[in-house]
Amino acid sequence: MPIDPFTEQRRQMVEQQIRARGIRNERVLAAMEKVPRHVFVPEDARRMAYDDRPLPIGDGQTISQPYIVALMTDLLDPHIGDRILEIGAGSGYQAAILAELASEVITIERIPAVAARARRNLSAAGSRPADVIVADGTLGYPQKAPYQGILVTAGTPDVPPPLIGQLADGGRLVAPVGPHGIQELVRIVREGERIRRESHGGVVFVPLIGEHGWREDEE
Repeated sequence: MPIDPFTEQRRQMVEQQIRARGIRNERVLAAMEKVPRHVFVPEDARRMAYDDRPLPIGDGQTISQPYIVALMTDLLDPHIGDRILEIGAGSGYQAAILAELASEVITIERIPAVAARARRNLSAAGSRPADVIVADGTLGYPQKAPYQGILVTAGTPDVPPPLIGQLADGGRLVAPVGPHGIQELVRIVREGERIRRESHGGVVFVPLIGEHGWREDEE
């Protein structure tokens, strides 16, 4: 089996960028150390793959910085037995992390070329299966609802109502909510008919485009 030259960089990423900033979920840390992030970035950016920053992946999209991926995954808290819906496949990296932690992952991407790259990246990384579907993510994916976890990886003016409706009882939804430029990282937990909402600090994401997000001309 070939030696992965990025193994030490992944270990340092986990210890120096993620654990050192307060993420203590060992399952999340193990997934971050296992999944080869360099496979999910353009070839000319691979030397920066484990830096603590987002990177462009084409078509106006980015791969989030490792700490933010870990934080959002930690807040979602996926477990074996869970069905997870991701809104915004991007590079496929977040879906690969989720697939290490849950039983089923469905990721929605509105841009066909980005979805195709995500599928190729997931295959090249040898990741556990995740279904990549081209659709308007703000509508969710009712065919497989309810979900124990929903993760939104683009900034939305508010949480799309269809996503809340597709949460299972006890399910968690994590999303960056707010205007262009800066959003608030929000976690919603469904408790029967009650929706509990928490704030987890400021973040910056590309806009979520769709019927219940931003219009394309508002990008």
